[in-house]
Amino acid sequence: MASDANGSTPAYAFDCLVFIGRFQPPHLGHLAILREALKQARQVIVLAGSAWQARSLRNPWQFDERQIMIRSMFGQADNQRLEITPLLDALYNDDVWVRDVQRKVRDLATPANARLPRIGLIGASRGQSSYYLSLFPQWESVSVPLVEDISSGQIRERLFCSKNAASDYLSCDAHRDLSSGVISSVNEFRQSDAYLRLLEEQALLDQYRKAWAPAPYPPVFVTVNAVVVQSGHVLLVRRQAAPGKGLYALPGGFINPQERLLDACLRELRERLRLKVPEPVLKGSLRGQRLFDEPHRSWRGRTLAEAFYFALRPDQQLPRLKPVKGGDQASWVALADLEPDSLFEDHFFIIQNFLGLPADLGSSP
Repeated sequence: MASDANGSTPAYAFDCLVFIGRFQPPHLGHLAILREALKQARQVIVLAGSAWQARSLRNPWQFDERQIMIRSMFGQADNQRLEITPLLDALYNDDVWVRDVQRKVRDLATPANARLPRIGLIGASRGQSSYYLSLFPQWESVSVPLVEDISSGQIRERLFCSKNAASDYLSCDAHRDLSSGVISSVNEFRQSDAYLRLLEEQALLDQYRKAWAPAPYPPVFVTVNAVVVQSGHVLLVRRQAAPGKGLYALPGGFINPQERLLDACLRELRERLRLKVPEPVLKGSLRGQRLFDEPHRSWRGRTLAEAFYFALRPDQQLPRLKPVKGGDQASWVALADLEPDSLFEDHFFIIQNFLGLPADLGSSP
């Protein structure tokens, strides 16, 4: 344990403080909270959410990149007291997410003097800490005043608006929001192909928003998705264009104005994938459906997805798929090969909801 300037061991109010966030990117508001945590606790556990997910405008940086940025804000002594670990989201099951947080803290928190550690949860006073507190009543809550006028969302908007806008921001205003180490990491990231792909997605999103700008109210879109499973495989398509170019996605799309949701789902399977399964067989294989409505689930804005789960009878031969010219490439993917960072938007979590895939799938970053 580190000693103070007089050589004595400091007395901490907590053995361990837990800080949960996405850190996309880590900014000076996060730094203020972590500094307060290091003052009050012998050990600080940082849980970086949205780990193992595909890059997107909402989650541009992977866990390893965010960990480097967070550690760049501290010296060696403070870094020795920081435990930074990835946390996989469980968008539609708070109980699974809470269990994962509890397990990670249990495994990382070190006892003091052979007694149970005193653990607290720290966050900004007007952030999500009040919501987290309701999920972890066994831990004390520590609130830190919110640093005004700093928002990860606004930082991302300036970084991905355009190359020129990002250059102007990083050379002039970024020091108000970001530490020098984080600015260096962001500048390095801007030289990557991943950054260029996200710029392309931002341009598409801007066009999309412009098309809907005359609408009297913010639009809400309704889509359908099919979770078709047979013999340990799930039917997926490989996206051929941005957004999410190269990622796997569930078959689906927008509904037509005069269409029922199930009919829209069956149409997508028939027209886009040419799935060689008769419609009566598909209907007879329907085992469940659910509305997925996480507010940030889709890149295009508020989008509700009704997903249908079809469990086809096991067979040594998977149903044939006939490629559609100009369409996304469809294939059967083994469930054991599914990884969150290979799937578009929240599609991993949709599959997880129906099939009960473990929340710690792909447990090494």
